[in-house]
Amino acid sequence: MNAPWNSWLDLSADAARLGHESSDVIGLRLAMAGRGRAGALAEFSRMISEKALTALDAHIIVAGSLLAGEAHLVPARTLALYRRRVQANRTRLSDTC
Repeated sequence: MNAPWNSWLDLSADAARLGHESSDVIGLRLAMAGRGRAGALAEFSRMISEKALTALDAHIIVAGSLLAGEAHLVPARTLALYRRRVQANRTRLSDTC
């Protein structure tokens, strides 16, 4: 009986972590742009293309999960995808800033 409550708590905690991590990425990108670094324009272009690619990958996750009869796993899998992408950006931008 506790399992659904725990899964919602886990999902909520992951969503909160995603919000915190994405704000870090936004700050790093703004710092790069504010300093006028040479790669700022390329970073903004990359940001737009990454958003579109991640949305497409999320749709693939949703479709695959639905076809496999695992619709209950869609939120966690989608959140995990976005967290992986945001964490990769944070790592990459932390190294360049």
